[in-house]
Amino acid sequence: MTPITCIIIDDEPLAVRLLESFVQKTPQLRLEASFTDSVEALAWLKEHPVQLAFMDIQMPDMSGMELSHMLPAQTKVIFTTAFKEYAFESYEVSALDFLLKPIRYNKFIAAVEKAEQWFGRSETKVANGDELPVGGPAKATMFLRVDGELRQVSFDRILFVEGMKDYVRFHLEGERLPLTTHLTMKAVEDALPMDVFMRINRSYIVRLDKIRTVDRNLCVYIGDEVIRVTDAYREAFERYVQTV
Repeated sequence: MTPITCIIIDDEPLAVRLLESFVQKTPQLRLEASFTDSVEALAWLKEHPVQLAFMDIQMPDMSGMELSHMLPAQTKVIFTTAFKEYAFESYEVSALDFLLKPIRYNKFIAAVEKAEQWFGRSETKVANGDELPVGGPAKATMFLRVDGELRQVSFDRILFVEGMKDYVRFHLEGERLPLTTHLTMKAVEDALPMDVFMRINRSYIVRLDKIRTVDRNLCVYIGDEVIRVTDAYREAFERYVQTV
């Protein structure tokens, strides 16, 4: 696999130098530029898009959160910050990972591995001209803030996600009660690999390979739930069913 192109954006020069040293000893990465000014970095990125941005959250002029919404579509983010309370926000904008300062190299490498998984999936789709088969995703997890704590959840354990206004419930295999967290369904869609999950109505996203039965009324039987595929999502779901 060719190295992942990356950029470092942090208003603290010492933090930039540390990350540069980490990148230099990580063959999976190729550093294209480093910036201590977020506005200057955005201008550069518009002309020189990269795959990955290691980016501080709390910066003058433009915060990392603000900047993340303005990046080129192909650029994914790994946030770096000294403030763990930003972790929840980082997952709302579909960051690949969240590194808490002072950053250790083993944590940095773990984040890079997540990026490799992400871009490995993307490259496979381009090379094959198709999506990866259901049931074969790279290992992946996400963090959910539940009752004031961050809980790491493996995608493999998710049966379905249920939207409830400003909250969502993650229904997991092996757990009687769902995990409830403050997220939007759009944020969940952005975070989950949609070659494995599919939204089948406004309030539900299901893991496709966990479906037991689909009846003649397009009602999906998964876990202990029966979920109806609504008209807005019917065509995509029927297309999936016909190809498996």
